[in-house]
Amino acid sequence: MSTNTAVAPLTIQDAEALVAAARRAAEAAGVAVSVTVLDAGGHLLAFRRDDRAVLISGETSTRKAYTALQLDAPTADLVAAVQPGAPFHTLPTALDRPLLFIAGGVPVRRDGRLIGAVGVGGGAPEQDHGFAATAVETLA
Repeated sequence: MSTNTAVAPLTIQDAEALVAAARRAAEAAGVAVSVTVLDAGGHLLAFRRDDRAVLISGETSTRKAYTALQLDAPTADLVAAVQPGAPFHTLPTALDRPLLFIAGGVPVRRDGRLIGAVGVGGGAPEQDHGFAATAVETLA
């Protein structure tokens, strides 16, 4: 694929579909969550917090999405890299906008290109990761 090939950006319809898919997965598991979708520039495209979700889940879902976007990797894959002595140990607090290295953030790609990220908060980290990954898998 040529690097000059245009890739369609993440649309509001895509973002709403991602939120809906993540919420369906969470509801099926009986978990109340917040879901955040960011575009490739890190701008908010969609957000939804279940009224039963813990309040902090709104912030964690957004930071998880931002972290997945900035590092182009699922946050679940980055947890070990920020432990004491690991290569990115100081990264969580090194930036003006803090990153969050807890599972639940997943990059969104189209035709191999990074076009955004989804973050889920409110469940256990491995649950949040599963809900976000399920949502990304549904995006055509």
